[in-house]
Amino acid sequence: MSSLQALCSGLPLWPLPENRGRQAGVPHAPVRTPRLSPAEEQLALRNALRYFPPDLQELLAPEFAEELRLYGHIYMYRFCPSIEMRYGQMTAGSYCYIGPQGIVHGTVLTVLNAGRRYLGTEDLAGKVFVTSGLGGMSGAQAKAAVIVGCIGVIAEVDRAALMKRHKQGWLMEVADSLDHCIRRLREARRRKEVLSLGYHGNVVDLWERLVHELDTTGELLVDLGSDQTSCHNPFNGGYYPVQLGFTEAQSLLASNPAAFKALVQESLRRQVSAINRLAKENFFFWDYGNAFLLEAQRAGADVEKKGARKTEFRYPSYVQHIMGDIFSQGFGPFRWVCTSGDPQDLAVTDQLAVSVLEAAIAGGVNPAVRLQYVDNIRWIREAARHQLVVGSQARILYSDQKGRVAIAVAFNQGIASGKIKAPVVLSRDHHDVSGTDSPFRETSNIYDGSAFCADMAVQNFVGDAFRGATWVALHNGGGVGWGEAINGGFGLVLDGTQEAEQKAKMMLTWDVSNGVARRCWSGNQKAYEIICQTMQENNGLVVTLPHEVADEHVLQQALQS
Repeated sequence: MSSLQALCSGLPLWPLPENRGRQAGVPHAPVRTPRLSPAEEQLALRNALRYFPPDLQELLAPEFAEELRLYGHIYMYRFCPSIEMRYGQMTAGSYCYIGPQGIVHGTVLTVLNAGRRYLGTEDLAGKVFVTSGLGGMSGAQAKAAVIVGCIGVIAEVDRAALMKRHKQGWLMEVADSLDHCIRRLREARRRKEVLSLGYHGNVVDLWERLVHELDTTGELLVDLGSDQTSCHNPFNGGYYPVQLGFTEAQSLLASNPAAFKALVQESLRRQVSAINRLAKENFFFWDYGNAFLLEAQRAGADVEKKGARKTEFRYPSYVQHIMGDIFSQGFGPFRWVCTSGDPQDLAVTDQLAVSVLEAAIAGGVNPAVRLQYVDNIRWIREAARHQLVVGSQARILYSDQKGRVAIAVAFNQGIASGKIKAPVVLSRDHHDVSGTDSPFRETSNIYDGSAFCADMAVQNFVGDAFRGATWVALHNGGGVGWGEAINGGFGLVLDGTQEAEQKAKMMLTWDVSNGVARRCWSGNQKAYEIICQTMQENNGLVVTLPHEVADEHVLQQALQS
């Protein structure tokens, strides 16, 4: 299987491809020990063989069984394509891979707004952001730290992942010891350098060392903190315990999953204990939507917030404190892909998007909206300078409903005039105003008791389909794990026609306003104001507004009786 055409033709059975086994030099899931019963092993093998006619089953069964024994999973390595595999995870189910831009941009906005909220500053020079993870998604943290102008210290246990980020230029420096890490952190802090520093080691050791420095010198060396380990899957390699080295931990995971789990939970308790000590000073921590605080709670760590709702912990999620108000104003990760594959087309769309946002600012917008537009104009310029394009010629920015529609119209007109050479596909991340129902992330700031409902993403999926989306997708999981999120995604092709422009206006208005209305009904005042303003500007939009209880005594009296 060496071409896209061959991939689309289905499984190659006559003749069978050579079994080249497990490929070296590429990342693999950790080896697992599923501890299946004989009946369950037979079921796993039966399920794998149902893809193949009987005359091939006798040949394939032994190698599938061997994979199950060696790796805890049947991968069917014989059928692994020989082409180079590039386009990563679900990308919001919208089939528009844009590389690492999305998470870089989201992290940039999160850290910028964390500085505003917690530190009261627009200037992050000399401020220290400590976190963990340099993998497929979390690796964006190093680049984001440089773009916002702070000192980012990121711990990573997997040296291969760390060195990959260093080699690609996202990670400026590497520290192999805590002494080196702390010394370089102090130096950069004193000089107010812009720095992304990778610590090769466990983040728990780093947090505990920061506590030691505070207790022995009185110096708080960190201002902001978070975590981007794959903590939604902590017992299968998403989070590594501090008590063991990387390879030792992988061996224990394969040989004794119960012992591995116990060490992970002890490690989570230690990590939270260190963070709690630092938080007594002028240090601020947030959960990055990776289920870190949820798993820490399950492990018995001290993350309880007294009198809190089910989705609240001692520390907020980044949606609750940082990005939630942005979503409630209708801002979220809107993106596009230039189908020509020509960098010049992307440059033209960048310029058009900036012009649209600058015109909106010149026309007069409220200060909160203006701040978001300014941040995203800065982002477009920084993204081009930092060469964030991987694969598709694509861009992402946070925009509201009015901005998205105006940008779409500008693109469509650019295609019609020939300024843009080929159609442009509009999409968005699932991590958006209305794309995802996830009680511990995107909808974690919905406090009316409905955070566990999955209505918003489903309504977007159906509503987008009826209003002109070229394709839609509805799917589960993503970031916080299966069963913890429902996501609705779309793709909309702009081809320069009047029909495409009309579809964009209808669909993008619904796609954003549905989420703002949902947040309005949950009691968010900013969302209420925005949806009222949007109805005034758009006669075709009618949203039933919630009524507040005018007299709290009505509730008390009714419940007493």
